[in-house]
Amino acid sequence: MRLLPFSLFLVLLAYEPVLASRPSKRHYSTHDYYVLEHNPHAGASLAETARSLGVEVVEQAGELRNHWLVRTEKPRSHNLSARDSEDRVIRALEEIRRSAASPFESRSEDVQHRKRLSSAVKYLSRQDLRQRVKRAPPPIPAPHPHDAEKVASVAQRLNIVDPEFPRQWHLVNDEYPAHMMNVTAVWEMGITGKGVISALVDDGLDYNSDDIAANFDASGSHDYNDHVDLPTPVLFDDHHGTRCAGQIAAVKNNVCGIGIAYESKVAGIRILSGPISDIDEAAALNYGYQNSSIYSCSWGPPDNGKAMEGPGYLIKKAMVNGIQNGRSGKGSVFVFASGNGGRNGDQCNFDGYTNSIFSVTVAALDYRGLHPDYSEPCAANMVVAYSSGSGNHITTTDIGKNKCAHTHGGTSAAAPNAAGVFALALSARPDLSWRDIQHLCVQTALHVNPDDPDWEMTAVGRPFSYKYGYGSLNGVDFIKAAQDWQLVKPQAWVDLPVVQLNNGTMDVFHSASGGVDIVPGGVTSTVEVTKDMLNQQNFERLEHITVKVWITHTRRGDVEVELVSPNGIRSILAAKRYQDSSDSGFPGWTFMTVKHWDEDPTGSWTIRVSDQDKEDQNGVFLGWTMTLWGSVIDASNVKEYEVPLIDDTLPPLVSHDETSSPTPTATSKTHPKPTADLPGDHGSAEGEADKPAFPGGTSTENAKPTDASEAIESSPATSSSTPTPDEGWFSDLSNLVTNQVWFFVALGAVALFGAGVGIFFWRRAVRRRRNYSSLPADDVAMGSLGGRRPGPRTKELYDAFGEVSDDEDADEETGLRPGRMEERSPNVGLSYHSGFLDDDAPSTAGGPPTSRYKDEPDHPEPERHLERPHSPESHDSGSGDGSWEHASETR
Repeated sequence: MRLLPFSLFLVLLAYEPVLASRPSKRHYSTHDYYVLEHNPHAGASLAETARSLGVEVVEQAGELRNHWLVRTEKPRSHNLSARDSEDRVIRALEEIRRSAASPFESRSEDVQHRKRLSSAVKYLSRQDLRQRVKRAPPPIPAPHPHDAEKVASVAQRLNIVDPEFPRQWHLVNDEYPAHMMNVTAVWEMGITGKGVISALVDDGLDYNSDDIAANFDASGSHDYNDHVDLPTPVLFDDHHGTRCAGQIAAVKNNVCGIGIAYESKVAGIRILSGPISDIDEAAALNYGYQNSSIYSCSWGPPDNGKAMEGPGYLIKKAMVNGIQNGRSGKGSVFVFASGNGGRNGDQCNFDGYTNSIFSVTVAALDYRGLHPDYSEPCAANMVVAYSSGSGNHITTTDIGKNKCAHTHGGTSAAAPNAAGVFALALSARPDLSWRDIQHLCVQTALHVNPDDPDWEMTAVGRPFSYKYGYGSLNGVDFIKAAQDWQLVKPQAWVDLPVVQLNNGTMDVFHSASGGVDIVPGGVTSTVEVTKDMLNQQNFERLEHITVKVWITHTRRGDVEVELVSPNGIRSILAAKRYQDSSDSGFPGWTFMTVKHWDEDPTGSWTIRVSDQDKEDQNGVFLGWTMTLWGSVIDASNVKEYEVPLIDDTLPPLVSHDETSSPTPTATSKTHPKPTADLPGDHGSAEGEADKPAFPGGTSTENAKPTDASEAIESSPATSSSTPTPDEGWFSDLSNLVTNQVWFFVALGAVALFGAGVGIFFWRRAVRRRRNYSSLPADDVAMGSLGGRRPGPRTKELYDAFGEVSDDEDADEETGLRPGRMEERSPNVGLSYHSGFLDDDAPSTAGGPPTSRYKDEPDHPEPERHLERPHSPESHDSGSGDGSWEHASETR
């Protein structure tokens, strides 16, 4: 047994909360919280670094190594000077950086000490609360009659006495037997999910329900909204997580229905019932990740067809940590619902969670096997699972001792159905990695509705659809294939050179220059992949492809992007979005496609960017880059991926290699209620199987694109890349001050600016002396000629880049704009009330809701408060009084 170094032992003793096994209570009303990434090799200890910044260490930041949650007391708001109103912690770091960079007395002990402190802070980010919400459907009760005889036969054979089992058509579909999850035969094989834990990252879990209690895993559960141990549903609409959990692990008994993996366990991680910081969301995605195998996530950014959002740096890092270190290195399995914005023209490639290579993205299929129009299409969809539509919903467990829900649906219900199948597979083969799960999805999915025009054949002969992915998830086929599955080799990736068209550039402020105008017919650009490139990167077999683009446009929704492989296989990465009127374009946004799985990638890859040829709208294609993801040739020579430094600039300012240490930034985004954009008739609307996902999309055969190959300048390929999508704006530039590279660049720019200003005023003063040299000395006050007029103090760098969405329409609807809350007019947009973050405020159940969204029990109780087990902190745990709900309901 290795002992901790004595110095580290003393540090841990000094910060007792670090040793806590559970996250500590947050006090956002009295303290500001930050995430500090500490470099233990810089020569300054964590304690010393914390003292220099004026913060105290609270605990390790989730499961992220060398990341620490720190805090400082909020300053009193009255009688603050302009400087005192700034962020004192960020300012302290800036002053340390400035002193460390000073050319004077560079060898003094004090400067050397500050250099050590500066190097010790790799990253510092203030944590602001934001709202993540669930992708739940509003209920439209429409029970469908079943042939009780067939269901009864299955129930009798398997001794199922759950009273609502006949209504669970997704388990036994008498009317359309080809369309169900097909797991009853797996149960007969003795595979029921034993030994597997699925974590529902959602709005809580009713562990007192007779359907859930026996399968509840308390050790893997936590409430990040109220900061207590158990994820008790509190708000009137906190039933989404319980419903999803019932789909996976409702026990086999005489209550309601049965779960797909009914002998597996479920944990509840509550994040959707109030605002949450980036680090708490990141910690939630890693919570209990050595025991919990699957993280079912039925939530995401707005489904309104306007927004383009992705996870912040800390959340990306948590997902990478999960797939690399979860389950003792086999990797956490992240399952995300594709989104319910199909009717709004939304696409899951504009969602940075669903188009991550680390996620299994699950779209929906209704009980007749048709595509429900709410389910979002995109090239990142991997499979479909059954959910509401064509007159039926999902029957599952609801909040209460013995209650059922008959109105569940949307892609929210499709994702946990898939998670249930994965739980069965991991029960049979616990050694499957996260990538094995994805390979099994691709190879075993069923080709549904073969006459649907959306199907296309891939280069290796598999059918693929933007609506269905590779097809419907089938329990029997998946588990049988898993039993004999040969584990895939470790992951490899190849970064292709960054392509700049006509010297196209984009800086950290998203100011662009160069590039090629998007003309009628579009603009194309080509890169070459050779066998030598693949061999040099130890790359053998293709899986995902990510494509990062830099495009400016006056109307983002008009832009279409497609990728064509050397074999002629076309992936539509972005189709027209008629509701997206943002003028922010695509400043380093990453798309993803699974359509080229197992394809030979050698040869020429072509990207084509086009728009709708409107005279009053225009854009410029600045550049792009592509990354190939797959398996290694030599499993003994594996490099580990790291989330990179900021790479939204074109060209990237900093190149990486596999040993470089990234300097991160962070962001938080506000996700709306999932019902805001889901059609109210999602359960009864007719499905379809005769429409392409992207009618009128780009076509390489008919287009006459401009060949931009002569205007291309390529920078050297880097050896690491961006696996998860970046956000379409720089909402988190407030943290760039923590990056040493950016700091010195900014410092140099300030110095140059100051020198230029000095020269300007000197030359102007000289000219004025010449012009007025004949005047009497007392006629003109010469000092006034070169003086500055008093004005407001220039904002600091970190204030200039507030977390502002580039989606102006969404911002106008929510009224969530940067600036202090008290400065916003109550008549403009929406805002939080002054005490919404007070720790002494009521819990999330307190106060009447401002609006009631529709995913609710069939017979809702006006006020429901589930009793939370008594604990010393339970009386003051709260994340608001419910009034946060209105802040995003229109998005």
